[in-house]
Amino acid sequence: MTGSNTLKKTLVFVFFVTIFSKNFGQDLHYSQFYHSPQNINPALTGLFDGDHRFYGSFRDQWRFVPVPWFTFSGAYDRKLFVLGDKQFLGIGGIINHDRQGDSKFNLTSISVNAALHRFLSQHHIIGIGAVLGFASRGFNTTNLTWDKQWNGDTFDPNLPSGEQFDLLRTNFIENGLGLNYRYQKDERTHVDIGASVLHLIEPQVSHYDADDIKLPRRITFSGVGNFKLTSKLDLQLHALHQLQGKYNETIFGGLAKIYIKDTPGKRYQLHLGLGYRTAKSLIPTVALQYNEILASFSYDVDRNAFNDILNSNRGGPELHIRYIIKKVKPLSEIKVCPIY
Repeated sequence: MTGSNTLKKTLVFVFFVTIFSKNFGQDLHYSQFYHSPQNINPALTGLFDGDHRFYGSFRDQWRFVPVPWFTFSGAYDRKLFVLGDKQFLGIGGIINHDRQGDSKFNLTSISVNAALHRFLSQHHIIGIGAVLGFASRGFNTTNLTWDKQWNGDTFDPNLPSGEQFDLLRTNFIENGLGLNYRYQKDERTHVDIGASVLHLIEPQVSHYDADDIKLPRRITFSGVGNFKLTSKLDLQLHALHQLQGKYNETIFGGLAKIYIKDTPGKRYQLHLGLGYRTAKSLIPTVALQYNEILASFSYDVDRNAFNDILNSNRGGPELHIRYIIKKVKPLSEIKVCPIY
């Protein structure tokens, strides 16, 4: 092994020790955060044009190291008009699974979200939401190696690791609150501005009985606006800022939504966009929408310290699939012609 390769591997090792120790309490995240609304803010539950909404989200990163980091989410929400004309309920649920590294360090959570949305006027809606769920986090030591398993000359997997974990898996309750304001001019022009706090009651997540380690609160500020520019073009602007312990991230960007065809039953859209994460990532995005089915793909182009070491721009692909069901509303009882 050459000296340069030895140095590169050493730097890679140091980087991962640093990044994983820093992000130990970090939640899963998506570059296309606007396609995972229940993960961002429970007050966004049920706030969409339609009756039922389904989301499938996938993210894969760091596979080329190789220390793969895989994230999956499946979500459903709907609206219920059971509280009169000036307010409605949004209810939903989401399943998240996040797995990373040789230890297959993983987090699985199942949560229920609910939101109350009230019309302040014809174009202004305020919403408050809450999330409650169950989460489990753990890892597997089978594929890990330890410094005490080197006998001075070679690696001996039969030697004891010298590590003793009290718990390989911890379970805790998810909880949080959110607030959102929406301005809705029409179907194609609307703005959402909101804030949320997840892990409001910080859960205990230590794998050692003697340690008192809590999962820090995740505070999120988000804004998404969609603006009709012409009959064939919309512009979406979006931004997000998240704080969780030492973790601090900002994402912002935009999408051009091109209406290729816009006739009832045959609506085609092409979305082209670009975003930026303050961790030095560019996020080109392309999406296709047919009627109420949308598939959106992005790829992070990273220029952080880790990729500089490897002389690489590779980041992570991300895919979101959305399906919305709109019920046909019954016609009101009216007299179709005058009676003489």
